[in-house]
Amino acid sequence: MKDDRLRLAVIIGSVREGRFGATVSRWFAREAERHGRFEVETVDLAENALPLVMPGPGGAVDPQSGRNRRALAEHLGAADAFVVVTPEYNHSFPAALKNTVDWFREEWRAKPVGLVSYGGQSGGIRAAEQLRQIFPEMHATTVRDAVSFHNVWEVFGEDGEPVDSEGSAAAAKGLLAQLDWWGSALRDARASRPYPA
Repeated sequence: MKDDRLRLAVIIGSVREGRFGATVSRWFAREAERHGRFEVETVDLAENALPLVMPGPGGAVDPQSGRNRRALAEHLGAADAFVVVTPEYNHSFPAALKNTVDWFREEWRAKPVGLVSYGGQSGGIRAAEQLRQIFPEMHATTVRDAVSFHNVWEVFGEDGEPVDSEGSAAAAKGLLAQLDWWGSALRDARASRPYPA
């Protein structure tokens, strides 16, 4: 029987020391695996740092940055859908995440993006809303439903699971259902004819 699961890349958008993003990402990856329609891979931007200065035409990056770029290109290019896990820094999302978005183009094209945000009182919603403006420029589409964790340090237990496990799981399920629909539709569309970008 053919495995028609979608390849989902869960991207940890924060690279700060002591970040909470890894905890949120692990939880969401488990929810995606439980869903059953996804083959899940976690992509940690802290493990694949890219330079802030992009080379001009014909320019080169240092060997390590080149390896990191190729590794990220492989992970992002193979994905049928993405979930970006982002904190909110100063009413926006992390610079490392924007840098990663900017380094790639065709890897994002005609694919859906889900947003999982976390933070203090705002739950990272302002970061997620700004990402909704950026991904269409990469010819990607963000799905309508999102997951946000307000006062994240209080809503996750020491076991790395949300205290309100049922409510959090229901929110993840809604997001994953939309990613499944869009991911399947866009994968079929990309297979039938090239996206015109």
